Parts: sequence; C-alpha cells; structure tokens
Amino acid sequence: MQTMIKLEGEWKLQLDGDKKGLVLPYTDTIQLPGTTSYARKGPKNEEVLISALTDEYLFEGQAWYSKEIEITEEAADLSCRLYLERTRMTTLYIDGKEIGSRDSLNTAHVYDLGRLTAGSHNVTVCVSNTGYPTKGGHMTSPDTQTNWNGITGRMELQFFAESYLSGIRLTPDMASRSLRITAKLEGSAEAVLTVSAASFNGDAVNAAGHVAAAQTYVLTPGDFDLEYSLGPDALLWSEFAPNLYNVSLALSTGEGVVADRNELVFGLREFKADGDKFAINGQKTFLRGKHDGLIFPLTGYAPTDVEEWVRILGISKSYGINHYRFHTCCPPEAAFTAADLLGIYMEPELPFWGTVTEPTDDNHNQAEQDYLVSEGYAILQAFGNHPSFVMMSLGNELWGSRAKIDSILKEYKEFDSRPLYTQGSNNHQWVPEILEHEDFFCGVRFSRSRLFRGSYAMCDAPLGHVQTAVPGTMKDYDDQFVPPAMATGADGGTGTGGEIQIQYGTEAKTVQADDASGEWIPHIPVISHEIGQYATYPDFEEIAKYSGPLKAKNFEVFRERLEKNGLGHLAAKYFAASGKLAAACYKEELEAAFRTKRLAGFQLLDLQDFSGQGTALVGILDAFMDSKGMITPEEWRTFCNDAVLLARFPKYNYVSGEPFQADIELSWFRSSTPDTLELDWSLTADSGTLSEGNGIAEIPADANYFQLYQLKLDLPVVKAMTSVKLNLQITGTDIRKSYDLWIYPDTGSTGLEDVHVCHELDDEARALLEQGADLLLMPDPNSLKNAVQGFYSTDFWCYPMFRSISESMNRPVPVGTMGLLIDNTHPALGSFPSEEHSTYPWWNIIEHSKSLILDGTDQNWSPIVQTIDNFERNHKLGFLLECRVGESRLLICPLHADKAAETPEGRQFLSSLTGYMRSEAFNPEAEVTIDELQRIIR
Repeated sequence: MQTMIKLEGEWKLQLDGDKKGLVLPYTDTIQLPGTTSYARKGPKNEEVLISALTDEYLFEGQAWYSKEIEITEEAADLSCRLYLERTRMTTLYIDGKEIGSRDSLNTAHVYDLGRLTAGSHNVTVCVSNTGYPTKGGHMTSPDTQTNWNGITGRMELQFFAESYLSGIRLTPDMASRSLRITAKLEGSAEAVLTVSAASFNGDAVNAAGHVAAAQTYVLTPGDFDLEYSLGPDALLWSEFAPNLYNVSLALSTGEGVVADRNELVFGLREFKADGDKFAINGQKTFLRGKHDGLIFPLTGYAPTDVEEWVRILGISKSYGINHYRFHTCCPPEAAFTAADLLGIYMEPELPFWGTVTEPTDDNHNQAEQDYLVSEGYAILQAFGNHPSFVMMSLGNELWGSRAKIDSILKEYKEFDSRPLYTQGSNNHQWVPEILEHEDFFCGVRFSRSRLFRGSYAMCDAPLGHVQTAVPGTMKDYDDQFVPPAMATGADGGTGTGGEIQIQYGTEAKTVQADDASGEWIPHIPVISHEIGQYATYPDFEEIAKYSGPLKAKNFEVFRERLEKNGLGHLAAKYFAASGKLAAACYKEELEAAFRTKRLAGFQLLDLQDFSGQGTALVGILDAFMDSKGMITPEEWRTFCNDAVLLARFPKYNYVSGEPFQADIELSWFRSSTPDTLELDWSLTADSGTLSEGNGIAEIPADANYFQLYQLKLDLPVVKAMTSVKLNLQITGTDIRKSYDLWIYPDTGSTGLEDVHVCHELDDEARALLEQGADLLLMPDPNSLKNAVQGFYSTDFWCYPMFRSISESMNRPVPVGTMGLLIDNTHPALGSFPSEEHSTYPWWNIIEHSKSLILDGTDQNWSPIVQTIDNFERNHKLGFLLECRVGESRLLICPLHADKAAETPEGRQFLSSLTGYMRSEAFNPEAEVTIDELQRIIR
C-alpha cells in the first residue's frame, strides 16, 4: 500500500428503519467509527428487557452514512480500495453510483474502486442490520454485543501502485526455523521482494532480541510460494514466551522503487494435538479457557483498539486463563494482536447455533450454509497469520448431518492447515461422536451417563457432582473417558437411536438421535465445554456503571421485585453470600478438571457475567471485567494456573482425633520441569499451627501429573466445633493451595431428647403451645408444599431461562436457589460457628431439608438462616427461624433430623439448636399467631 486517507470523523446520517431508501437532504450527522446506539441516534427505546440489557437507542433497519472526500493528484494515479473494518451488511455508492454490497459479520468489508479522479467525491455507505443471511449467533445477539448498526474500527481509502501483494499468508515451520510466505503479485511486471524480520518483544532471557538476515526473491506476476529462514537462533512463540517478529515485505519494481510494503507480526510456533493433550512447540499444555460472547456494556460493540484488548485479556490472564473460545463469533483483529502479545490461545467460531442439513433434509437452507462456510474462509484469510489463532470451531451445539459437518472440516483443513479444527462446541449434545477430520473434541459428555463436567441444567440431567455429591476432593473424570468395563474389553455399547428431546439454544427441540453414537473412547484432545455456570445474586450497585447506550433495566426490575417482597435491605448480603458460594463451587469444578489426567482443557462459562439469556450472573467478574469481590486473582490462580497443587481426601468434616489422609498431587504444565520439588504443609487454626511438615519429591522428566506426598496425621482432639485450614506450598514458588476442614467433638448426643420436638402442627403441638411450652418444630420436609427443596449448590446459569426450558420439555424445574444467608452471630449457632454464607458443614443439613416460603410475613421476622432465592421469584425463604406463639417460644427448622444426625456436622448442628433452646438466650422477638403459623407450615 502506498498511502491512505482515513475516513474517521463526522458523516452525514439518515435513518431508514422501513428500508424505503435514501431521502435527501440528510437530517443528521454522526461520528464514525461508532454506532447509532452509541451516538444516541433515533427515537429512544421505551422497551424494558428483563432477559438482557436494554439498548436505549436500539435502531434496526437501514442507516445511510455519507461523507465528502478529496482525492489528490498523487492518489488519482493509484488503485483505490475502501476498507471498513467492522460493520453489518453494506452497500456502497460512489458519487451516487452503486458499487456493490458486502455481508461479512466477522471480517472487513473491502471494495475495489479502481482509480478515482482527482477532486471531490461522495462516499455513501448504506448499513443494514436486519435480514442477515444467518441469525448471527453472538455477533448480532441482544444478549451480548447487541444488534448494532454502524461502522467500527478502521475506515480508510487505501491506495496501491500497479504492483502490490495480495492474500499474504504466513505459515510457521518450527522444525526448520523458517517462515513460508504465500501471496499473489498483482500487476503485470516482474518485481523483487525483500523479506526481513526482527523480534521486538523479547523477554528477560531474550532481551537483546533476534534479527534474521534479509533475503531477496524475484517474483513474476501471479501466485508465489517461498520459504524465508529465520535462522537456528529464532525465538519461539508460546504462552510462556510470546516472542513476536516484525516481518517486512518490501516490493520493488525494476527501477528499484519500493512499490508496496507490508509490515506483519509473526510468531514462530507449532500448536498441535499430541495424543490426549495439546502441545505448543513440542511441550504439552493444558487449556484454561473462558467463553467470550463479545460483551461490552459501555459501548454495545467490540473494541477494535489493541490497548483495550490487552487490558481485557490481561485481566483474564491474571486469573490463570491462557485460552479464549469465542461463542458463535469472531473478535476484531485487535483481539488477536493482543493475544499475540500476551500468549493467549484463540478459538473463533462460526456465527451459527443450529442444524447443518443436507439438500434432501427438511428446512434445508443452502444459501445460509454457503454463507457460513464463506465466513469461515474469510476468518482464516483475515486473521490466520496471527500466532494466537490456533483453533477454530464450526459453531455452538450444532445438530444435523455429521457427514456434512465433517466435509466442511475437510475443506477447511485443505484450505488452511495452520489451526486445529473441531466440528463445533458440544455438538449432538446427548449423542456425540468424534468426526474423521476434527483435531479435538469439545463437549460435556460422551454418552448419557459419561459426564465430564461438574454442573448441568435440570433439563439436561443427570446433574453434576458439584451439585449432588458429598463434598470432597476425590472426583476426576478419567473413568468417564475410559470406563473400567470398556478398558477391560467388556461391551458397554448402548444404542441411542430414535427421537430425543434436548435443550436447543435457549429453547427445547425434538431431534433424531443417531444409532451409531454409542459408547466410545476419545483418541484426540478433549475440552470440557462451558463448565461452571454458578449463578450469583445481582449487585444493584452495578446499575450506576451502565453509563453508555446499554442500561441495566433488568437489574432495576429485579431490585423492585426484591423490595416489593420486603427484602430490599438484604440485597447486598444476598450478592456477597451467593458470590462466596459460587467461588467455592468454581474451585471444586476446576480442581476436578485439573485432577483428570485425560482431559486436555476446559472452557469456562464464564469468568465474567453474561448479560443476556435471562441475565446469567455467573462470573466472578461483572460484565465490565471488574472484580465482584468474591475472590482475588491470586487466590483464583491457586486452582487455575499452569501448576496446581491438588490434595485428594474424601470429605471436609471430621470427628475429633480422626485419622486424616490426603494424597498431594501436582498438575504441572510449566515451561520446564525441575528434578525435585519440596512441599511444605501445615494444619492451622485460629489458635496457631497445629501440625506441619515437608517432603522432597523427585519429578519424572516431562511429567504433567505426579504425586508429591502422602499426608497422614491424626486430627487434633477438640471439645468444640473447630475450623482448621490445610495449607500447601511448593517451596520457593508461587504454587500454593489451602483447604478448609472442620472437626467436631466426638459425641453422639443431639440433645433432641431434652426438648419438645414436633413434626407437624397437630393436636399434640397445639396442646403444648396452649400450655406455653417451648417447642422445636421440625416439619417433615416431604410433607411441605409451601416450601422450596434444599439444594446446597447455587443455581445453574439463571432460573428464568432454565425454568422455561424445563417446563417446555415437561421436566422438573430447577430448585433455583443460591445458597444461604446466615446470621452467624445468633446464639442458636453458638455451638455451630459459621460464616454468613454456605460452607461445607451445611451440605448434609441443607440436602435433607426444605425452606419455608415466608412471603407476606412481617419484615422484622427475619430467619436466623435463610435461603437466597433467585431474582425472578424472590421468595422470603426460612430454613431456621424462631418466634413466639402466645407464651410459647418456637424454633422452627424443616429438616430430616434423623438423616442429619448420621453425620458429625448434623449432630453438632442439632446440639447447637437444642442447647440454645435450653439457654437463657432463647428469647424470640417475633410474635406469630397459630393461624399464621399454620398458613406457613403446610
């Protein structure tokens, strides 16, 4: 390129929502790059979205943008292109003459204009954001970056001499330390190409950088393919050392004049599938990924400047993330450039979430399919030179023809072998199988029961171990990869043909299952899809942060609902308590992944909140990528990093003096492996260190998983419930881990025999109340209708979306709660010390309980332990509460006491309740009538 004219600045604007065509004169102006919404153009949107953020100036239709430009005499001698980096469907007019149309959602719109005469010209671009060739996934979704209208990123006229290079592709060859360059010499004359390269971001080890010797090549017009040697000392690109080169391609004509110069960033690397893992430059790596749907609540569209993407990806990297999967979307070039600089492995995805069909299938749409395939080629051509672009997916949760999907993979691989390909993310959900031409597999199960994720929606049951299993640290998914019966040769095959009903996007659908999809063992790397999804209550303080075109009107509605139910004063506590529980669930989810030796990586959904699909507040960061105060990045990295300490033990709750044993393991994917590592461990309590020790382990060469130490000790003898912490640290490193454990006095007494216990408001209970007796009312949870089932884990994704899906599939709806809010200063818990949020001593108790729906009761009647409901229902839920009925004092707890008493924590809880009832501190303030009590306990 010889020169350019930047087109940023003021443009004339005419909105055309009905697509009737341009009406002159223009009535408005707008600053581009930008969007109509960001510029607050058009009528204000009065709609209030509940399931997503509200675009306050949503405009859908055609928008006409016009600008006068001046072409110099020098530029008039050159060929001209219009380059629009990021937009929707466009039609271009020059001086009123239609030039053509473009429709890529993922890549730049480029128009060849030939030579423009010197002087003034009018450029008019009509942008339409309706009638797309495909739904567009998260490229156009109101759930994420919104269906904006406008032009973002670079806007310029580019001018070229007669000879220039087009279609430049850079392919690394790590083995030969060389760079393969393919391109096309445009023009009719022979030219000389001079290639040079110099590294520019060397690390401390390679601070001096590396300069490769320049080489020249004589080119003839047309396609060419050449190899440029970087030399044996060339620096490699990886997550550990993202060394980059500036590669200069200078094209000279016969007179020695530089006719064209291209400056490209290049990274020499080899990213490939190596057995059941990925390998970067021959070293195995474990992908610690996050989902990204291009959520940018301050603008409503994805940034196109490198600095902002460096900030965003840098935040993720501070939480141990080394991989991004873009859900049905592809980010702008700046994202790849930032990932190049930071060492992040990128996986764009075609903007499709649906069914791939054959021409003979019902509802076949060949035009849509052709468009999607062409988008894939465009993405590869536009961004494939970036070393961070290592993977590509055909879409999200696709169904339909496996043969057609595989044929698309085959064609892409023949076109561009640089990235690794997958058929899609969680394709054929219940009946997946690996296709011939995919390089890695991404899903959540290998068959109905072979799960390798910790949590699932109720409509997608069975649920995961984080939601249902007694808490411990033993779980991994290796037996799901190769079930023992299959490993010994037993036939585990199960046909699954016929119709099945599945979650399809945000709805439900009946699909045809393939009989060929039974039990199988993966032979390529497997990534667990969209793991986590642990919801938190909204932070209403966040509303003020939405200063751009997107407004959190959904949050305002949720706040109004909570206040209407008399619970508004608890909003901040709900947010904090649910967040602490979610962080603990994420810890177990991620540790299970790191414990799985056959897993190649995971993709979180998500590190940040997802602003749509019912409003899914599943992040430890908010939608702005700001911390929600749930956990620090340093603590998060203790269970999400390239080296993770893992202690395996079966439970968190122990009896006084009980033997404790833990196998201390290490997941290791750092750039080099030491010969030995020293482990320091300690068991601490508020009173100080209870025991400690260390050990040195020899590390096998090139090992990624190994046992460091077998810890055995007798836990201390305690007279009261005691919280202790197991601390692990690799000496001289940042690798550490801590686990909370609880120890209980060795007593079988619950004290229930010393108080009046009733399980319903029957004649006996009423008689005791008439006598003014104190009463522990423990209604049988199974008999309660005005109650919500006990469920320890926080809600999956968000209640309204999956309630709707479950109802449409005629399946059980989720419980929908978000853990406990505990008045931990209340004397009823004097012998059961607790945090304000759910912790593992509560697991067995809550799983055998229900919480009473207390809607309509006095606001001052606040439960001692209440269950946090979701923002759709906002029930006031009481698990442990007290009141007076006449002269009687009541403690109410809908719990299966016999089941709770089977565990030391359950016995301790019951003992704390009965001890409180026998103490002078038992003095309920709330007064309730027997009729109101009867209304609640039913």
